[in-house]
Amino acid sequence: MRREQTHLWELFEPVVEGMGFELIEIEHFPNPKHGVLRLYIDKEGGVVIEDCSAVSRQISALIDVEDPVRGQFNLEVSSPGLDRPLRRVKDFQRFTGSKVKLKTAVPLDGQRNFNGRLLEANEDTVVIETDKEELSLPMNAIEKARIVPEYK
Repeated sequence: MRREQTHLWELFEPVVEGMGFELIEIEHFPNPKHGVLRLYIDKEGGVVIEDCSAVSRQISALIDVEDPVRGQFNLEVSSPGLDRPLRRVKDFQRFTGSKVKLKTAVPLDGQRNFNGRLLEANEDTVVIETDKEELSLPMNAIEKARIVPEYK
């Protein structure tokens, strides 16, 4: 995580958690005229537009005081969607049993992209079941991970 991202995370996460939500992801797209600062929030049972509005008001007030982002930007607060990212061990553990798409920072046995069902996760390892086999991947090798929505 870049230093700016870390600073924003440290600034925003206590506010979001204090309101009963989980901060899932922060995206910052700087642009001199039309930058975007996007926060993804979630809670058990999901979030509704009123939740996003309430968090937006609190974060906006915090930004006015702390001024952590240079330039003009639009603040957006949203749910992470059905294909939400998985970043922390607790995210992986919460979604055990779900289909996932993983990308590793470096190739593992000549492969960087993996798809399968998430079987288990801990601080060191993520275990998925692919169509062919059960794979154990080092947690610190995972660059990106997302839920793959299943429609029934």
